[in-house]
Amino acid sequence: MKPELKKNVRAWLYLLPAVAFLAVFMVYPLIDVVIYSMEEGYNFASQTYRGTGLYNFRFVLRDPYFLQALKNTFIIVIITVPISTGLALLIAVVLSSIKKLRELYQTVFFLPYVTNTLAVGLVFMILFKKTPYSDGMINLLIKLFGGSAVDFIDGPYAAKMFIMCFYTIWVVMPFKILILTSALASVNEIYYKAARVDGTSPFRVFYRITLPMISPIIFYLIITGFIGAFKAYSDEVALFGTNLNAAGMNTIVGYVYDMLYGDSGGYPSYAAAAALILFAIVFTITAINLMVSKSKVYYK
Repeated sequence: MKPELKKNVRAWLYLLPAVAFLAVFMVYPLIDVVIYSMEEGYNFASQTYRGTGLYNFRFVLRDPYFLQALKNTFIIVIITVPISTGLALLIAVVLSSIKKLRELYQTVFFLPYVTNTLAVGLVFMILFKKTPYSDGMINLLIKLFGGSAVDFIDGPYAAKMFIMCFYTIWVVMPFKILILTSALASVNEIYYKAARVDGTSPFRVFYRITLPMISPIIFYLIITGFIGAFKAYSDEVALFGTNLNAAGMNTIVGYVYDMLYGDSGGYPSYAAAAALILFAIVFTITAINLMVSKSKVYYK
């Protein structure tokens, strides 16, 4: 056997466990989901179906519960991703400029990330929920400034969406702060020294030096933020309980779960169709972001 061929064979043998793992736990399930999505009238008990086609996709796209979940998911994505990234960048810049107690402040901002999601959701529910016995701490503050009490958990849709987005931003921002703080620390000081010699204003330094240097990290956070927001489900359960359809706050992932295991469960074909629709949406948005990054992201 030729030495070059021998090296290639050895390399593939080293990769074989990882390839086998990906094939079993990623490729096969994806193929299985595609097959399920095409089977019409699938019966989970008898493992039979009456035909193949696109009926499951048409059903899902006409289902009012899915359309509501789609609307909720897009609102969460559009609101939380840019706001959380922008606030995280602002806080990271401020933290980077602080010399004393910087580590303490970083720890305080990172605490929500290591706290259990359901525990944080329970605290938020107590703060915002209006009950017959109490209006909640937030409503007390609202009434203190002359406003009227609002039930953010069981009240109007706009109020529930506000608390949902607020909670999501609260949960995801600590991780972004940590990553951006590290990115800011990695910027070469030579650029800042040259800018100070030229008398460049702080805003221009930030816009012309800091932002381009950390743009790959910002782009990474935006991409992962979009994907994470589209997969939102546990946050909604933490605030509104397991019956998200009744609350009008379900998401696409919640819809898939309900079709599999919830009150309307037992419809894996519908769940598979909804999952593939979610995959197509995430893939499309990620591809668009990658195309935009070619002209907007500066790679060293």
